[in-house]
Amino acid sequence: MKLADFDFDLPEDLIALRPASPRDSARLLEVSAGGQLTDRCVADLPLRLRAGDAVVFNDTRVIAARLNGRRERDGVSARIEATLLKRVTPSRWTAFVKPAKRLQVGDRVAFGETSERACLLAALGATVAKKGDAGEVSLEFDLAGEALDAAIAERGLMPLPPYISGRRAEDERDFADYQTVFARIAASVAAPTAGLHFTPELLERLERAGVSTHFVTLHVGAGTFLPVKTEDLADHHMHAEYGEVSNETADHLNRVRAAGGRIVCVGTTSLRLLESALDESGAFRSFAGETRLFITPGYRIRAAEALMTNFHLPRSTLYILVCAFAGREAMGRAYAHAVEAGYRFYSYGDASLLWRA
Repeated sequence: MKLADFDFDLPEDLIALRPASPRDSARLLEVSAGGQLTDRCVADLPLRLRAGDAVVFNDTRVIAARLNGRRERDGVSARIEATLLKRVTPSRWTAFVKPAKRLQVGDRVAFGETSERACLLAALGATVAKKGDAGEVSLEFDLAGEALDAAIAERGLMPLPPYISGRRAEDERDFADYQTVFARIAASVAAPTAGLHFTPELLERLERAGVSTHFVTLHVGAGTFLPVKTEDLADHHMHAEYGEVSNETADHLNRVRAAGGRIVCVGTTSLRLLESALDESGAFRSFAGETRLFITPGYRIRAAEALMTNFHLPRSTLYILVCAFAGREAMGRAYAHAVEAGYRFYSYGDASLLWRA
C-alpha cells in the first residue's frame, strides 16, 4: 500500500489555531458503517449512543515539554529550543533540539530564563550527554525526579504541534486548552486531542444516558507528528509509546462486550492501546508496556465499534488509521465534505464519530 493513496488537499485557513468554546460546541461529523455522512455537534454524542455502551478515554497528562534556553560555550551564547520526547532516567530526557547544529556533547544549557512563569530561585541546567543523527539529543539535567518535574512545569511551554506553533506563539491559554479535563498522569508531550472536546457536563450526560466511561493511559510522544517518509507503508517503523490498561478496566470492557454493549474509543491513542491489550480470543487483558502498533487498511480492528477522533494530517499515520477503521473510500468522501463544509482541522479542530466499517 502506498503513502500517496492517503493524500488530500487542505486549505490552510481550515487549520484551527484555537479550540471551540465551550469545548463540546465543536462540530461532529458522523460517518455510519455504510459511509453515510451526518453533520452534528459534539454535545450530541450522548444521543448517538445507547445505555450499556462504554466510552474509553486516554487520561494521560501533557507536560510543558517545550523549553527555551541558551547554550554557553567558551563565553559564546546561542539560543536553542528543546522539545522533550522521552524520559530515560529520573534526570535524563531525550529531546528534539532546534537548531541541533549548535549543540555538542558536553555543552551546558540553561533553560527558562525568558519565561515570566519561571521561579528565579534555581536554574534549570542540563548537560548534552549524547547527540543523535536526526536532531535528537540526550539531556542530563542537574535536577532529578519530582524536583525536575516541578522545574519543567515552571519553565516550559505547552508543546503545541508545529502546524499551530508555526503560526502563533504558545501562551497561558494553552495550559488549559491543550489539556483534557480528566488528565491524570503527566508524561505526554502531545495531547490526546479527541478528549479535548469533553466537559464535566458532557461526561455527566453520558452517565445519565447509561453509558459507562473508562480510562486507559497512553503517553503520547512527539513522534505522532513525524511524517511518514517511506512511500511503501510496509517500510514505515512506528514510534513506541508507553501505555497501561488496568485489570479492572479490561474486566469492565469484557463485561460490556458480553452484555451486547458497544465500545467507543475517544482518540486514536485509546484505540491503538486497546488493540494492543487484546488476547488471541479477542478478550481484553491488562497491559503495561510499549506499543508500536501501526494500523493500516487490511488490519482487522476488534477493540471498538466506534471511534471519535479529530481531522488529521494528509499522509499521516493517523489518517491511515481512520481509513483502516471506516474505509478509505468513506473517509475520502468524509474529508472532502469536511473541507467543503468548513470543518476545523487538527488538534484544536472539530471531530468525527466513525462507526467501524
